[in-house]
Amino acid sequence: MKISSLIFFSFLFILLLFSITTFINHRQSEKVKENADFLSRSYTVVRQANRFQRNILNMVSGWRGYMLTGEKYFIESYDSASTENDTILQELDSLVSGNQLEMNTLNNIRSLHSQWTNEFTEPLLYAKRLSTRSDTALANFNRLYRQKVTSEAEATINRNLQDEVRRILNYEYQSRDQRAAILATSVQQTKNISFYLNLVSILLGSLIAGFLAYGISSRILKMVKMANSIAGGNYQVRIETKGNDELSKLAQALNHMSKMLSENINLLKRKNQELDQFAHIVSHDLKTPLRGIDNVVSWMEEDHSSEFTPKVKEYISLIKGRVARAENLIGGILSYARVDKEVQPLEQVDVKELVEEVVDTTVMNSKLNVKLGNLPSFLTERIPLSQVFSNLVSNAVKYHDKKDGEIRIYHKDHGSHYEFFVEDNGPGISPQYHKKIFMIFQTLHEGDGIENTGVGLAIVKKILDERDQHINIVSEPGKGTTFSFTWPK
Repeated sequence: MKISSLIFFSFLFILLLFSITTFINHRQSEKVKENADFLSRSYTVVRQANRFQRNILNMVSGWRGYMLTGEKYFIESYDSASTENDTILQELDSLVSGNQLEMNTLNNIRSLHSQWTNEFTEPLLYAKRLSTRSDTALANFNRLYRQKVTSEAEATINRNLQDEVRRILNYEYQSRDQRAAILATSVQQTKNISFYLNLVSILLGSLIAGFLAYGISSRILKMVKMANSIAGGNYQVRIETKGNDELSKLAQALNHMSKMLSENINLLKRKNQELDQFAHIVSHDLKTPLRGIDNVVSWMEEDHSSEFTPKVKEYISLIKGRVARAENLIGGILSYARVDKEVQPLEQVDVKELVEEVVDTTVMNSKLNVKLGNLPSFLTERIPLSQVFSNLVSNAVKYHDKKDGEIRIYHKDHGSHYEFFVEDNGPGISPQYHKKIFMIFQTLHEGDGIENTGVGLAIVKKILDERDQHINIVSEPGKGTTFSFTWPK
């Protein structure tokens, strides 16, 4: 399976677990809301039932007080409680409409309440109001009062009414307890499920993340080690690849790259060896006839110089100059080919002393004044650095057009490397030739001079390129030339 697919399905699984947890919590919140609505309704039912029960007691006390005293205050209390009870019964109808048991109980309450008022309280109240008009009416009231009140029927109805109200109250209290127990159990279950789901999600997420991190990082580290080995010159290193994921394909690509590098490096080594052999063979084969020509010309001069006309002597001199220049060109080719063929040891080099040696061998036949700055001493490769200075100083001497010219050699410290300068006040070089002069066999002066081979600056460029350093030229015709190059500490 691809790594991207593995990561996708892993996080999809974890997301699914969290979604289940969220869904369960949502369902639980709905249950909590449902229970809260139930409790709110239950509290209203209980409150209204208690009000109804209290109003019944007020009606009984107001009714009996009016029966005994005839005071209107009592009948007002009765009427107020009776009116409020009608409203309470209507509200209770809407509150218990979904519960058949409570609906039946409420119907019983309404029936008993109607029976109590229609058969007992209302007839007696009517008779009591008429009793003040005549003795007959008073006698009728007393007879009716004894008949209704002294019998057990009125008390039985009242008790039954109270019992029905208490039945609603008890049912509500019991339902609350059941709902509370159910809700507590549901909440605890939800907590447990959420806890374990979250725990499983965290554990699985940690395991998946750890597995992916270890698997990917360990394989990447192997590739890094392989890349470092290749950079160090070991082109035979390989990585074992299993599977068909992205990292496996990358490892296969690295193995293929290492194989191709190994083949190309081996091929390059063979080509370089062939080129070195070719350079030596060609130089030997070329120098032999050149020496032969030089010898013949020398014999001719020794044996027949008196017979030569001035024009012939000029031609003989021209031949010898061309032969010498050809030999120097061959020597330059060999010098260029030998650059960095051998690993040079590091040694403590006093650059001022090294430059003085170069100046002594290069400027000894010249009247040029060489000024040396405060040059450093440090651990480096002596021979390549000497070659660079030798070619730059020699170049300044060869093309200087003044007998009393000046060459200045100094440096700057840039922390990780030095920058050396070879400055002269010679004829200068036009900017259009600044790049050309570092190409092998490219010269700005035509002629048969021995040193005019066009190899010196190419050797300098090659030495510096091998060390990832650079050389720069600042020059204009008639204003001298300054070569600067960097050298690692």
